[in-house]
Amino acid sequence: MFKHATFTRLVAVLGLVVLVGQGVRGQSVVQPVTDGLDTIGNSTRATRMINQRFDEIYLQNARVATFGNEYGHPVPTQLVADLTGNFVLFSTPKSRFGFIFNPRVKLRLLSTQGAPVKSPSYMPGGTLYYRLNRDYNRASFLSLAYSHHSNGVRGPTLNANDTFNTDSGKFTTNFYTIAYTNGHRQYHDKLISDRYETLGLELHAALIGQGYTPPLKDKYGFVRLNGSWMYNLSRARPDDIDPKSKVYDNWMRLHIEFMYILDTYANYSLTNVQKRLNISAMYYYQLPFMQNMALMLGGGYRGQDDYNMSFQDSYGYLSVGVAAGVSFGFKHK
Repeated sequence: MFKHATFTRLVAVLGLVVLVGQGVRGQSVVQPVTDGLDTIGNSTRATRMINQRFDEIYLQNARVATFGNEYGHPVPTQLVADLTGNFVLFSTPKSRFGFIFNPRVKLRLLSTQGAPVKSPSYMPGGTLYYRLNRDYNRASFLSLAYSHHSNGVRGPTLNANDTFNTDSGKFTTNFYTIAYTNGHRQYHDKLISDRYETLGLELHAALIGQGYTPPLKDKYGFVRLNGSWMYNLSRARPDDIDPKSKVYDNWMRLHIEFMYILDTYANYSLTNVQKRLNISAMYYYQLPFMQNMALMLGGGYRGQDDYNMSFQDSYGYLSVGVAAGVSFGFKHK
């Protein structure tokens, strides 16, 4: 059982990151266009317009796909890809709910003889969103996600000597994540800034003895505190059709994510940050001719590797490449 004081410290760290983000927002010099929402009040039309704005925010917070390489792995790689799709199954101005199906596959092309891809991570899932307030410039919403994680092989998880079979061992776990997100949008002279903080709890079905490979018990983190902080800038440019008006295209983004394992885990103490903490910071830059793509640079540390049977590895890494997804499609007139 984890200590309340340690949990409080973790939340405080996330709060500090949020405060730092607030300090770099700059001064708002242009008031937002509200499409008449202030005068419409709580009418049906106003509610539907707000729901539509929140549907756009859900997409802006959707996971992006990445393609490039990471340097620092215990086994060097030639290529690393996190291929994530976002299929909107439910999105309507008539409802405050939204649902996105998230198929995801993680690949590592190893820099060894034959350049093999050893047991990709298959991670399909879906996320349900629920709007909590009516102010899309200070958005507040809940999300509930289901995810499956397996490597698609059938070999024994353990070797004859009870060590993990990292070459062809079966890996499976299913988990749910409930999270709260708070946002803040500001309109500047030639920029729009969006900031979102998310805090969530990840619970694996193994806690009730379901949906996991049994040898993972007490060796893999089944209760996790997740958090993220995203700061996004959109830049004004003349509209292609009406040069007298301007549109805001996505420009730059900084995204920080962390995960901390809270349950019993291989006899590591709760304060063993080296084995329990995963953290990353990624910077994305979109050139003017890019639509839903961005250049990517960043890095981080993995206390428990998130690539199926590599979960025993702990290491720091540098990441470089490109990213893509609906998350980069934000435009506003």
